[in-house]
Amino acid sequence: MATGAHREMFDFRAEVSQVLDLVIRSLYSNKEIFLRELISNASDAAEKLRFEALTDDGLFEQDPQLRIRVTVDRDAGTLTVSDNGIGMSRQEVIDLIGSIASSGTRRFLEQLSGDQAKDSQLIGQFGVGFYSAFVVADRVTILSRRAGLTAEHGVRWESDGRGQYSIETLAKPGRGTDVILHIKDDEKDFLDTWRLRSIIGKFSDHIALPIEMVKEQHGDEEAKAEAAEEWEQVNRGTALWMRSKSEITEQEYGEFYKHVSHDFEDPLAWVHNRVEGTNEYTTLLFVPSRAPWDLWDRDQKHGVKLYVRRVFVMDEADKLLPHYLRFIKGVVDSDDLPLNVSRELLQHNRKIDTIRQANTKRVLGLLETLAKDEPEKYATFWAEFGKVLKEGPAEDYGNRERIAGLLRFSTTHGEGSAQIASLDDYIGRMKDGQDKIYYITADTPAAARHSPHLEVFRKKGVEVLLLSDRVDEWLVSHLSDYKGKHLQSVSKGKLDLGPLEDQEEQKQTEQAAAEHGKLLERLKTQLGERVEDVRASTRLVDSPACLVVGEYDMSANLARVLKGMGQAAPASRPTLEVNLNHLLVKRLEGETDEGRFGDLALILFDQAQLAEGGHLDDPAAFVERLNRLMLGMLMSGR
Repeated sequence: MATGAHREMFDFRAEVSQVLDLVIRSLYSNKEIFLRELISNASDAAEKLRFEALTDDGLFEQDPQLRIRVTVDRDAGTLTVSDNGIGMSRQEVIDLIGSIASSGTRRFLEQLSGDQAKDSQLIGQFGVGFYSAFVVADRVTILSRRAGLTAEHGVRWESDGRGQYSIETLAKPGRGTDVILHIKDDEKDFLDTWRLRSIIGKFSDHIALPIEMVKEQHGDEEAKAEAAEEWEQVNRGTALWMRSKSEITEQEYGEFYKHVSHDFEDPLAWVHNRVEGTNEYTTLLFVPSRAPWDLWDRDQKHGVKLYVRRVFVMDEADKLLPHYLRFIKGVVDSDDLPLNVSRELLQHNRKIDTIRQANTKRVLGLLETLAKDEPEKYATFWAEFGKVLKEGPAEDYGNRERIAGLLRFSTTHGEGSAQIASLDDYIGRMKDGQDKIYYITADTPAAARHSPHLEVFRKKGVEVLLLSDRVDEWLVSHLSDYKGKHLQSVSKGKLDLGPLEDQEEQKQTEQAAAEHGKLLERLKTQLGERVEDVRASTRLVDSPACLVVGEYDMSANLARVLKGMGQAAPASRPTLEVNLNHLLVKRLEGETDEGRFGDLALILFDQAQLAEGGHLDDPAAFVERLNRLMLGMLMSGR
């Protein structure tokens, strides 16, 4: 293979070197993973060729038998993983092998915590499995040619993984990719063919493509030298999802998950089913242990692999599961779909709708079992994927209540504990006569837990859900009830505790409102267009005031969320509720100086905004009023 003249040198970016260093350090204790990653990449390349050849069988180039080969050259100190898959053009080598240098690298690095054990788990999710080769090699060479291009369009990529890499053109007769590892002096045991066979059996036995090595020759050295190379398959080569569940070990399921997901951690749970009848298909779906770093990236596609009669058709087939289950990994293999099925056809295919519905029910059933039988594992799941699952009631109305049963929330029950509760837990603790599930939304957990709106609920021992995720506003707008219990915001409309209401307290509040009507009217006049109304509060126990929006108005928290996203929120004015028993309010009623009264009224309003986690429109004016009042108090000796 003659080397061409078109050769270029490239520098790794600083953040790429950081990722490479992390790869090498984190995998040091489990070096064998490099071979799994290279074989997995080779398998993907072969599957992509098989799919593209459905519409252009010339891509096979008279060599339709796809395979992966692992060879050792002890004299040269090299280990080579070769495939005759789709291969890469020069630009694809730059884009794919150099993808670690994409804008995603910075986003990936932002996920790093500084804890090496935790950070190492992100590597596979980032998709830098190829770079694990540098754990055992001090130099890596890639020779590749894309199927369909002529021999002179081969490309050679080489790097020591430190500062630079080179790319040059070369003549390569065969399509596909050879990854040549120049093994480090202290890693020469990876040139032992028996060890390599053991690693392949351990990590890659499930690969549905033959993995071949040269058959070991027996006899004297002269006879071995004269014997022709004979290749033998060293893996089982059967699609794992087509085997009986009883034949598959947990370890095999785990290794297959790592293959389809490029994750380095074991899955949390999985479900494996074969459906027969008018629509025949097999599914093997996994729940990961950790959220991928790009879970919230809108430009990133998510989904499972689609096969048709064991032929790979599509990565990230997002029509096979709803978007709120986008964290699920795995495969769906259909016997009934056409081999040339496209994303557009998937969108309008009734069989796909049936598969999607069944997959959804299986995943929800798996999560329900996990929550019931393995609560610690479910707690891990919730910490990683809870915010995504909260999108479900809005997206999947048919399964709305089933999804709601899987949701978990912080509540005012057991103040100070880190426990989370289900809606069923909440209902089981409801007071006699209570017919609503109460909740509050806020920017932060602290703002929710310390909201003045909770004061009367704490006094009466009524539990309240504390919602502080951005998605929570979206959730409660689509989840209005659960098992016949209405979900009620504690910060909207007039407080209605139903049978929990203390009639005597209610009468006292109404009487006080009548007695202090002039104060309420005076406050409303002073606040003007800032408020819809000013009224006596039944919510407050310790705080002087709080802001309440109408029953059907947008919550103040949602308005802040939309504003933070650059979107306009519908204009609405809150009602100021005041605690007529609070000393500050009583002092306010006796104020005869209208200027001072105005300052106190506005400070009361601004404080109520701040207590809700809101932001003042004019912080400087608030400070000025506060300073003026404090200065007046100092000068008057009060």
